[in-house]
Amino acid sequence: MRKIYGLTLGGLQQKIFNLVLISIILIIAVFIGAAYYQTAKLTKVVGDARNGQQAAIKQVSEETMHKVVDGSLTKVNALQAYIADDMFADVKSDVMTMQTLAAELFDNRDALAPYPVYPPDKANEGSISSQVLCESGVDYRNSEYLKVASHMAATLEAMYKNSGKLSNCYIGLADGTLLCVDEHAANKFDENGNIIPFPVRDRSWYKNAASSGKLYFSGIEEDTYTKKIGVTCAAPVYSNGQLVAVVGADIFLEAMSEYVNASTAEGGFICVVNNDGQIIFAPENNGIFEVETSDEAEDLRSSENKELADFVTAALNEKTGLCVVNAGDRICYMTGTPISSVGWAVISVVDKAVTEMSANQLLDEYDKINLEASGQYEQGKTQSLAFTMLILALVFITALYAAQKVAGRILEPVESMTKNIIHTAETGEYFEMKDLYKTGDEIEVLAEAFNDLSQKTKQYIEHITEITKEKERISTELDLARRIQADMLPNIYPPFPERPELDIYATMTPAKEVGGDFYDFFLIDDDHLGMVMADVSGKGVPAALFMMMSKILINDFAMQGASPAKVLEETNAVICRNNEEEMFVTVWFGVMEISTGKIKAANAGHEYPIIRKANGEFELFKDKHGFVIGGMEGIRYKEYDMQLEKGGTLFLYTDGVPEATDTHDNMFGTERLLKVLDKNKDTDSRELLTKIKLSVDEFVGDGDQFDDLTMLAITLL
Repeated sequence: MRKIYGLTLGGLQQKIFNLVLISIILIIAVFIGAAYYQTAKLTKVVGDARNGQQAAIKQVSEETMHKVVDGSLTKVNALQAYIADDMFADVKSDVMTMQTLAAELFDNRDALAPYPVYPPDKANEGSISSQVLCESGVDYRNSEYLKVASHMAATLEAMYKNSGKLSNCYIGLADGTLLCVDEHAANKFDENGNIIPFPVRDRSWYKNAASSGKLYFSGIEEDTYTKKIGVTCAAPVYSNGQLVAVVGADIFLEAMSEYVNASTAEGGFICVVNNDGQIIFAPENNGIFEVETSDEAEDLRSSENKELADFVTAALNEKTGLCVVNAGDRICYMTGTPISSVGWAVISVVDKAVTEMSANQLLDEYDKINLEASGQYEQGKTQSLAFTMLILALVFITALYAAQKVAGRILEPVESMTKNIIHTAETGEYFEMKDLYKTGDEIEVLAEAFNDLSQKTKQYIEHITEITKEKERISTELDLARRIQADMLPNIYPPFPERPELDIYATMTPAKEVGGDFYDFFLIDDDHLGMVMADVSGKGVPAALFMMMSKILINDFAMQGASPAKVLEETNAVICRNNEEEMFVTVWFGVMEISTGKIKAANAGHEYPIIRKANGEFELFKDKHGFVIGGMEGIRYKEYDMQLEKGGTLFLYTDGVPEATDTHDNMFGTERLLKVLDKNKDTDSRELLTKIKLSVDEFVGDGDQFDDLTMLAITLL
């Protein structure tokens, strides 16, 4: 044996040295092999987890955004259609008010003295004024009809001033004269200063309203004097069965055009399609729809794009819900709601790519973080291996221990992180940062990247959850409002157990969460029963509040012993004093003497009551309608008498019953209602109303309920 540099060759020391050396080499080899194996395994697991998380993020985001868009876009679209419909409904209401007033004036023409009216005066330009026009060859000064219509001048001026939607309002008379109200007196003169003749009876609004015999909405037309685009609403006026006039009002569509252009947002907008399937309003440069003149515009119902054609056809007939439509080179979410007043539809459009943008941005950010972490990990791995080799070369004896510690220090957090990532991919639970991962090197950086991504995903889901909770809160509050409204109406039957001679039952089914119809019945004293059936203009919460106020006023005045006409007059006076929203209510109010069945009643613009004699058929009682409550101050109402025989029935209702509409726009109608009443005339009041409701539901089928359904039946036993 020889000793070289303190090492005995061939002896035990050499064997120990050789054993240690071999052990160190083996340990290094095993360590390097294990490290490479674990690194490869981690890389694969991370890649698989990344792909799985990307797919999960994309799926969850798409499903969540679809639900959010479905929940918000359809409601917003319905609200937009409601707003547009309300604009036309207000004009419709104004025209019907003009029609009622004109009919009353012509029915009482013998009692009216002439009221002064004048032709256009250029000095009135820019001011609201009433003006007389006539056809060529007609002298308005000889018009007997104009002497009656002149009494509407102040009402037309007030209606124009208070509307905010009308561009003018007028009454065209059957003798070729016209009384109109607007602010454009100067444009009614030609270049020579002469008044331009106005062909009253040749205008399309006059001819169509007269030929149809009912309320008429025109298509888009050019105003005779201003040349602006607008829509006309007109209605015929009859006296003693003869057409005496056509009342009408114009609404310029500039406001709707501005409203549509203002709806443009990133990736979304609204547009309006008319009953011919043509786009009449859409934001400029929307990329899908182009607004053209009616002669050149395409009927989208006949488009080569079948998806778009089917959608537009459906939107003109019913509320579509959320649809995915291929609009050329773009895939879009679309939803449509009809504007029932004019037969148009509002369509809301959102580019589907925009709704997916947040998910794509999240995935891009995720890839960026992953790539940065992977690069840092690879760089750190190389440095760690070099440092380990240096330590093993300098210190052979401690290398084994150091190698084991380093290996353990590296592999333990890596294995734990691997399991955590796999668990996250399998269960969907969030990745959690642990103290074990805080190694101060690339592993900690990678763990922090996973933790940051997990927290962002959690925040995103929490945000969606908060939105869902808010929607549920609003729904709960509307449900509470509906229950409060229902509790305001009599709902305990029989209502008067101590009065067996009375069989009373009533129902109210609102079209929305809360409604504007109401009924009431109450004992004024032991022998007098008050009965109310009413319908407030409009829908929803405003109509419900107006309903509650009207119900309380009618009840209070009735309990003071006032006559039916006086009750309506006092109620109208209170409401007109503070009616800034210009709402109104139609009311039928009667008081029955229970012992005799005699009824005194008054009608403020409500539906005819229906009465059945004992062992007889149901018949309309065509009473004289007064003006609606809240429409005009100082209205006087006429009373009339009815007789309800023992065994007979009085049936009261709102227009939601005869005007219930099926999917083909056919109305239930009064004749069908009378047939259902006669078919069930031998049933009690509860069963009678149940049968009517079933008949209406069967008739409407899959159609929407656009108005409240309210009924009241009283049988004198």
